[in-house]
Order: sequence, then C-alpha cells, then structure tokens
Amino acid sequence: MTGLSERTVVVVGASVAGVRTVNTLRTEGFDGRVVLIGAETHLPYDKPPLSKSALVGDVDICVSALASEDDLDRLQIECMLGDSAMSLYPGERRVRLASGKSLSYDELVIATGASARPSPWRADSGVHVLRTLDDAVALRACLVAGGPLVVIGGGLIGTEVAAAARTLGCQVTIVDPAPLPMARLAGEAVAARLDRLHRDRGVIPRYGVGVRSVTGVAGDLRLELEDDHRLEAATVLVGIGSVPNVEWLEGSGVPVDGGVVCDERLRVVGVPHLHAVGDVARWPHPALPGRVRAEHWTNAVDQARYVARALTDGADVGRYEPSDYVWTDQFDWKLQSIGHRVSGGISHVIGDLDVERPAVAVVHEGPDGTATGGGSVNWPRGMMAVRKSVDGRRAASEVVDLIQAVLP
Repeated sequence: MTGLSERTVVVVGASVAGVRTVNTLRTEGFDGRVVLIGAETHLPYDKPPLSKSALVGDVDICVSALASEDDLDRLQIECMLGDSAMSLYPGERRVRLASGKSLSYDELVIATGASARPSPWRADSGVHVLRTLDDAVALRACLVAGGPLVVIGGGLIGTEVAAAARTLGCQVTIVDPAPLPMARLAGEAVAARLDRLHRDRGVIPRYGVGVRSVTGVAGDLRLELEDDHRLEAATVLVGIGSVPNVEWLEGSGVPVDGGVVCDERLRVVGVPHLHAVGDVARWPHPALPGRVRAEHWTNAVDQARYVARALTDGADVGRYEPSDYVWTDQFDWKLQSIGHRVSGGISHVIGDLDVERPAVAVVHEGPDGTATGGGSVNWPRGMMAVRKSVDGRRAASEVVDLIQAVLP
C-alpha cells in the first residue's frame, strides 16, 4: 500500500475491537488520519469486569480504561465520543453522525459491537440488562441496596452476575429453560459441577423452566414461571443474549444477516473498503459450518489486530484464524475454554471434578474422533496443555494422553 499518510481510516465503535484496531494501525506504522467514533460518552473501557468485580467493588477502580486521553493524543487518534454513527454511504465513502457531522474515509471498520437482547419487560420496573458501564452502575446500586435478585438466563453473564451478587450477600435465584448452566460451552460434566458450586454458595437454581411474566415495580417484583411457580424479587437481571448493533446500516447496502456479513478476511461481502470486527461481524469460521458471530473478548482483539495489519500492509494476510478462547471468573473459580463442542461429540474430563476445589482439564471430541476444543477448571497448567494440543488435527485420545502427562 502506498500513500498511507494521505489516507483516512474511520473506525466506528469505541469498545475493545475499535480501540485495538486504531492502536494496531499506529503500532504497525500507519501514519494517515485515524478517527475513532463511539456512541458512549465514557472514554473507552474494558467490559469483562462489568459482570464480575465491578459489581462487587468500586466500579471506577475495577473497570480499566482501554485508552486514556493522553494515549489517544500520543497516537494522534481523533476520538469522537458520544456521537453515534447514523448512516453509511459506501458509494460516497462517507458516514453521517448523530450530531449531523459527516466524515469521509478511504477505509472504514465497523466495530459497533452488540447490545443486550432487549428484555420483554419494562426497563423502568426494576428489570435490568447488563452491557455497558452505566448498566453496571445501575445494577450495582440495586444489589448494594439489598433484596432478592432473580437472574433470567444461566449463560456467561447470568452466572457471573449471580456469583457477584452472592458475594455481596444478596439472595439469588437463576431461572433458565436449559437443564444446566453454560453446558453448550463447557460440557455437561463441568456445567453440572458449576451448578453445584453455585448451590454450595447459596444460589437457588431454577433450571428447566422459563419465565412467563414479570410484574410489579422496582423493589417489589413478582415473577410467574412456566410451571406456575412464583418468585419475588427486588431486582431482576435479564441475560438472554445479545443482538448486533446494525440498525445504522439500514439502507446502506451493507449485507446484514445476524451481523455484518463478511468473508474469511473480515471484508464486508460485496462492499469495497469496509471491514467488520468484533461482536458485530459474522464470518465463515474455518472449523464450523456457515458463518458465525463470536462474542468473545479475545476474538474482538484478534480480529482488530488482523484487520489493522491488513489495512496497513496492503498484503494478503491470509484468512482470519480465530483462537476461540473464552474465560469466566465465578466466586474463586476460573473456567477457561478454547475451540468448540460440536453436535454428536463427547467431552473427556481429566482430573477429579468431585473434590471441593477441582483442578481439571476437558477435551471435546468430535464425531470423527478429532479434538475440537477443550478447557480447564482452576488448572492453569492443564489449560496450557489444552491450548498447545488442540489444533483441529490431533485425535482426542492423543490430546487426553498429553494432558494426563502433566497431571499433578
């Protein structure tokens, strides 16, 4: 690529994917104009603590900035915060903001992320979602005030919030139609042990049943479950997934289908000079059928670096190869995962899950006998072995043997 100093890259979205994109542009030597657009007024911040330490401790201390004003000035990043992108005109290479400003670009990176899936119940009635710093501040205030919390959704966010709320001393109930928490990610054996951990720490599980209705007002809420059971709560958190932030792309010609449709190099399909990264991107995963949208911090970082290098170097950097790494901290436990569990596969546990504080590894085996993924519970060395061994080619039995060799 020539004439870098005369080019403008606009990055829409100031969360981790957007910030890592602009940072990597500079570290890779791009010396043109770089503009970062963010809908929130806060300086860019890291989101993983929002459902964990930020609910238990001081939010301002627990949530770290992804970039300070000095960082942005030093890197010569033009940062436009509190000004959402409203419309995109790819034919003109122009984006219009809520303030009425228009920006021209040579290349644009869509990094607008995702929002919490809207709650079916009114937000002003004590029913919360959790995706942003403001969400965390509002939820923490309710938890500190006390009273029972009902968490609707036993996925990553729901179980993390439940653990944080119990740490604060709240009475907590989790409701989810699934039979176990996080089983799709961790496997049934680990999910069952996670459920037992939550029970041992005082969380009341209501798995295998959905919520029919939520009525009342903040501080005095009543939930009716689909089995006719009734619960009372001061606060309700709804954690039932997310939706990509793509409304601003309506009428632009950008293909949207459960996210911005990209090719294997994260280029927007059929629209030149556009890339998408992070939670908003839907791209063909090399190990999974069709296109996927991966909502993981590590994926957002890896995609941002990949696209920034492609824009800077102007060379064929090959297809994007994901690491598919996810982690969660709940109470004093750490669960880590890499790769995927696939339909028709089985999971092998290396170590003893039944002890009070297990240190185990897991290997997921696909129908063809290949190790498709794995993970660990409270065992960093075992996780290192999983990451080194699971490469999409080794047999699961071989990976199990390699991990067993490092058992304490």
